[in-house]
Amino acid sequence: MKKILFFLTVWFLSVTPLFTEGRKEAAEYEVLRERMVRTQIMARNITDPGVLQAMKTIPRHLFMPEGVRHLAYGDHPVGIGEGQTISQPYVVALMTESLGLEGDERVLEIGTGSGYQASILAFIVEEVYSIEIKETLYKKSTETIGAVGITNVRTMFADGYFGWKEHAPYDAIMITAAVNHIPAPLLDQLKDGGKMILPLGNPYSFQTLVLVTKDGEDYSIEEICGVAFVPMTGKAIE
Repeated sequence: MKKILFFLTVWFLSVTPLFTEGRKEAAEYEVLRERMVRTQIMARNITDPGVLQAMKTIPRHLFMPEGVRHLAYGDHPVGIGEGQTISQPYVVALMTESLGLEGDERVLEIGTGSGYQASILAFIVEEVYSIEIKETLYKKSTETIGAVGITNVRTMFADGYFGWKEHAPYDAIMITAAVNHIPAPLLDQLKDGGKMILPLGNPYSFQTLVLVTKDGEDYSIEEICGVAFVPMTGKAIE
């Protein structure tokens, strides 16, 4: 029932005036969103029903500055200010599907950015906790997440390197900025058997998207594909 109500809330908001958007414009974006899922995501073998429905439902363009909303459903990342980007739709879907979410998880996201990835996660799972180190983005993303009717995301303005210990342990953790090592505090806050996905490698060049699975005091790493994310700031680069 919760997911049905969530879907109806987001659908209603996506077809009624929101910010400066009217019905006709919202309908046009809905067509673009359907096409994005079909040609960029399903065509690249993303099959998880929850991920596909989330990508079809969440109005990606509303998480972007008005001046670049026309780029929202293109097959590429888009700048959102503060030197940050909203990730390519396929990468959002890939990272989300890789966590193997079933719906009852508590997930920690490091790097709220626009708030879009947190919202995709929130469509699928019970609780999302998201940390943003840039205050301007923290305020804007928190406002946007609330404005589109999402109620199961909590945000915090802080350095995500240290996680959010108060709500640990987490079933899954997603880092949406590049790091050259796995932050120890985040591993500590991951539940035994939990998964963490992150871009690991040179923060100023290219990285490998990896899936970390915790096994007691140890962990395993599965390499997924090459990526290029903006660097994680704060303690991660000291």
